[in-house]
Amino acid sequence: MASHYDVLGVSKSATDKEIRQAYRRLARKHHPDLNAGDKDAEAKFKRINEAYEVLSDAATRTKYNRYGDRWKQADQLQGQSRRGRGSPFEWKFRREGRGGHFGADPFGGFEDLLGQFGGASTPRRIEAPLTVTLEEALSGTKRRVTVPSQEGDRHIEVTIPTGVDTGSVVHVSIDKGNDLFINVTVSPHARFKREGSDLYMEVQVPFVDAVLGSHTEIRTLKGKVRLKVPPESQNGQRIRLAGQGMPKASGNQCRGDLFVILRPTLPKNLNDEERDLLEKFRALRS
Repeated sequence: MASHYDVLGVSKSATDKEIRQAYRRLARKHHPDLNAGDKDAEAKFKRINEAYEVLSDAATRTKYNRYGDRWKQADQLQGQSRRGRGSPFEWKFRREGRGGHFGADPFGGFEDLLGQFGGASTPRRIEAPLTVTLEEALSGTKRRVTVPSQEGDRHIEVTIPTGVDTGSVVHVSIDKGNDLFINVTVSPHARFKREGSDLYMEVQVPFVDAVLGSHTEIRTLKGKVRLKVPPESQNGQRIRLAGQGMPKASGNQCRGDLFVILRPTLPKNLNDEERDLLEKFRALRS
């Protein structure tokens, strides 16, 4: 069975940044939304997420490096119970009255000691996946996330900042040191392709407008804009609209650019007059 390092395609000495970059690259490639009906891609996506959950946390990575696939059992051997990465450590203590003795319980009375310092529970690291649209990634959004707890499921409203991308992790402090980490996926868009903070879209224009130049209205993520098509525009030519892309960082006013790719369309069902004009044009060009 391939190791978590092999799944992400990194070495055992990889830095946190290298692990994060590998995860983002592979998550985009094998995401189920981009591979509808592909069971192999879905299985790979699950293994990629599992590998990242273990290797992106210093504590679990250390245990994995030492015990391999048995790192969870290693916790149990130490008297700790852990459910996934960053789950709560569950300790059981036998309370003794004042003057009591430890007996067979080496931790007897330790719960009382912890109580003096404001609680006996160990901080938890909880992870949850969340998919947002490209429009939500542009402007930010609020979502309710369900978090399991000993008292039952809790519903927490979290703020997803502007500019998130697939692989982004949003950290939310819940209470008493408990932390929630949202693993964000941005769903593919029908009209826009995203590369970092830049967006790309294709626009069809009549070939006459491409040859002679024109103005056409297009719809960006921020609304409608009027696009100037230069004379003699070629198929695949890009027009840059500055600042019409994605935010470069949360809270940053700087945005990427939108690149409009022109696709001239050829006319159909020509009438006699149009055909004659094109014949004259061909004669002039020759």
